[in-house]
Amino acid sequence: MRVLYFDCFSGISGDMTVGALRDLGVEEAVFQDALKALALDGEFHAHFHRGSRQNIAGWKFDVHAHEHGHSHHKAHHHHDHEHHGHHTHGRSFRQIRELVEKSALSEFIKTRSVAVFHRIAVAEGKIHGLPAEEVTFHEVGAVDSIADIVAACAGLEALGVDRVFSSKLVEGTGWFDCAHGRFPLPAPATLEILTGVPLRQIEESGELITPTGAALLAEFADSYGPLPEIRIEKIGYGLGTRDSAPRPNVLRAVLGEAAQTPDADTDEITQIETNLDDFTPELAGATMERLFAAGALDVFFTPAQMKKNRPGFVLTVLASEEKASELGRIILSETSAFGVRIHRARRMKLRREFREVETPYGPVRIKLGFLGDELVQAAPEFESCREAAAKAGVSVRDVHLAAWIGTTPKPEA
Repeated sequence: MRVLYFDCFSGISGDMTVGALRDLGVEEAVFQDALKALALDGEFHAHFHRGSRQNIAGWKFDVHAHEHGHSHHKAHHHHDHEHHGHHTHGRSFRQIRELVEKSALSEFIKTRSVAVFHRIAVAEGKIHGLPAEEVTFHEVGAVDSIADIVAACAGLEALGVDRVFSSKLVEGTGWFDCAHGRFPLPAPATLEILTGVPLRQIEESGELITPTGAALLAEFADSYGPLPEIRIEKIGYGLGTRDSAPRPNVLRAVLGEAAQTPDADTDEITQIETNLDDFTPELAGATMERLFAAGALDVFFTPAQMKKNRPGFVLTVLASEEKASELGRIILSETSAFGVRIHRARRMKLRREFREVETPYGPVRIKLGFLGDELVQAAPEFESCREAAAKAGVSVRDVHLAAWIGTTPKPEA
């Protein structure tokens, strides 16, 4: 399985992404052919050049938009997106989508670049109280963004990667000037696009993540965290516009083969444990409820023989990494524990799907588990069986059995 990992230690923008893909070996013709397919003749030209940031060498991707006969080079403080809606010249998201869809681009590039643009339009629309369709991107910003996004999608298609991963994201602090006046970082659109993505700010001034960079990650990245185990094939560097300390303004992209082809989905979870030798069953029940309410994936007690010959429990909580410290605090404040053990664990899990089967007692939900494409588990959901049993006035066991029969393929006659 081919894997691409974006190491965004100095942020990410559209042009940095394209530069990094070029440095991984995607030929310049791939990008230029995709941009030609847009048929925006005379509106811009794009080129690559070698350069370095604090002695890290890589490719810089530049888009020069021609505005009224002049070449406008984007001064990359990336708030071209912010200048929509206040100019007569502009392209709405609807126009950009039509432009891409009627072009000669491949289906992959069409679908994914429209999806990336849609993320930006939805974010901008929410900020300005407009439907996504009506969000207008100012001329220069629109051309820059279209070129960056279409080129990035073309590069990703050419690399033929199966999965994209990213490091956790950091954004700088400070203020920037945009069409709305002075506004604190992260830029409103960037923040909106990264809903659901782990992000933290660091004490460095300046914008690290642009709306385009955020939208590309939100569209393509499967998860955010340290480099997964891969056999590294190639590393590429895409250059950003800033050339100021402390961190070189480059996007590092790592291409490789996953060490093993995961038939099952894998993810990283955190396991929090503590030993309790003076915990009453009532407290145990209340603590379990509280931990589940705070977002634990699983909570369980294992009987254990403690020191001083006291019977007790091991309390184990499984959680996402983001929730670990909050759940640890609940354990320390609500139980007699003086410490908790926290481990990171790699979880291998079946891909789950839910289906309904018809039974004589009504429809019942079935949970299916797939290993790759192979169905290896099928089980009626207990709650669903219980509801159907209550309605039909029969035992849960009858419904459970009927649901099982419903999921089992009939033998060939």
